[in-house]
Amino acid sequence: QVQLVESGGGLVQAGGSLRLSCAASGRTFSSYAIAWFRQAPGTEREFVAAISRSGGGTYYADSVKGRFTISRDNAKNTVYLQMNSLKPEDTAVYYCAAGVFSVLAGSYNYWGQGTQVTVSS
Repeated sequence: QVQLVESGGGLVQAGGSLRLSCAASGRTFSSYAIAWFRQAPGTEREFVAAISRSGGGTYYADSVKGRFTISRDNAKNTVYLQMNSLKPEDTAVYYCAAGVFSVLAGSYNYWGQGTQVTVSS
């Protein structure tokens, strides 16, 4: 079992940057692909980015491609989401999840509690 804790959210102006972290407990962290999803009020949870178990494979939603970068440090049991050129439409609660490499939320068995990102215009 894996427990995930997100951090790094906050309020930032449009065009700014934030780096989210997803810290995991458990010795099997490297056995899981990790993804970031986000959910804005009144909307469904949407896929943002995913990284494979080794970190050698990544995949991004079109809406964040070229602006966001996902990475992982298996020695630190941590996954990062570097978010640059932020836009107001990036405002959402961001969740990290552990599971099988996929864009589908159902492929991930373990979820964090989320961290709020607010981008002001």
